[in-house]
Amino acid sequence: MGYLLLAGAIAAEVAATTSMKYSDGFSRLWPSLLTALGYVVAFALLAQTLKTVSVGTAYAIWAGVGTAVIAVIGMAFLGEGMSLAKAAGVALIIVGVVVLNLGGAH
Repeated sequence: MGYLLLAGAIAAEVAATTSMKYSDGFSRLWPSLLTALGYVVAFALLAQTLKTVSVGTAYAIWAGVGTAVIAVIGMAFLGEGMSLAKAAGVALIIVGVVVLNLGGAH
C-alpha cells in the first residue's frame, strides 16, 4: 500500500508542478490553486507513505521519478528542447531509482 500512496504523491506533485508552469508566476487563479492543492495532496500522501516505506527510499523515488516525469513533460508538451545531456540525465535518474530499490533499501 505504501508504494501505491507514493505513486499518488508523485502524480500530485507532477500535476502541481505542471500547474505552476501555467500559473504565470501565481498571477492566474485556477492554475495557482491547482498548484497549492497538488502540493498539499503530494505531501499528505508522502507522509502516509512514510508509515510503511523508509524515508530514504520514499524520498529518493518521489524526487527522482517526479523530476524525470517533469523533464519528459517539459520536452514532450511544453516545447523544451531535448539534448543528449537531458536524455542521459533522465536515464540516470531512472537507473538510480531502480538500483536503489534493487539494492535492498526496503
